[in-house]
Amino acid sequence: MTRRHGVPRAYGCAAAGLLFTAALVGCTADGTAKDGTAKDGTAKDGATSRAPAASPAPSTSTTAPSAVSLVPALDESKQPKTAAEARDLLARILITEDAFGPGVVRATPFESDSGRWPVLDERCVWQTTGLPPDVLATNTRYFQIPAADGHGRVRLNATVTVHRDRGESGWETARAMEEVLRCPDQKLREGEDIKGLLGNAMYQGEQMNNWSEDAFSEIGTYVSEADGGPHRYFWYQAQFGPVTVAIAGKGAEGFKDETLTQLVVQGNSRMIAHAKQALGKAAG
Repeated sequence: MTRRHGVPRAYGCAAAGLLFTAALVGCTADGTAKDGTAKDGTAKDGATSRAPAASPAPSTSTTAPSAVSLVPALDESKQPKTAAEARDLLARILITEDAFGPGVVRATPFESDSGRWPVLDERCVWQTTGLPPDVLATNTRYFQIPAADGHGRVRLNATVTVHRDRGESGWETARAMEEVLRCPDQKLREGEDIKGLLGNAMYQGEQMNNWSEDAFSEIGTYVSEADGGPHRYFWYQAQFGPVTVAIAGKGAEGFKDETLTQLVVQGNSRMIAHAKQALGKAAG
């Protein structure tokens, strides 16, 4: 457990997480490039629960050689103070299907209920509740690649959450790692599960993370009554100031894992770049 900006951090570096690290170095350096739904269909992605978590594993992360940082200083005067301001910021950060490229279309429903918050309960089942006090606004958008060309339907979710301050967004990222340690198998909703999750947390400057203040990835398998499986499951979350952005990807039969990884990384790159443009200090 380490502490950054006053926020306890849990670091558990898994081999699966390093797959994301390698991909991110190539895809997010220029800033351009969970899914889950609860039982009522509300997204789990991008916002981790307020539920108690198990003690984190001992730190195994290492600090990479220094590199040019792509994270600007936070301009605190630009931070939202009200829910209305936070919703306006969400609209500027969230992406549409164009950010992923050809073949990705909007799913139905397209957006989550912005007034609900996901919680991973003691049975490792995702439930929803009202927004906690530290969250000003959150929203998830749902996308898919329809079954075609020898592969099944691929699902992608994009989530942005705006907290009241940087400390609370840091806690969200820390809890995401703790949830994987506590529940490597999770039920998203009836008939939809993710299994064998492994996670990797990277603070700015660690494991070549020079694109966000904090980052977290997880990898596992996805099983669904509707989509079959097991298929590859990827989740990537990043933080800048009071904002966290996340992309979840659920693979399909005949769809390459590396292509799914690229889509997840590309979508996240776009959103973290939007967050830095909206909240970062201008170069002097």
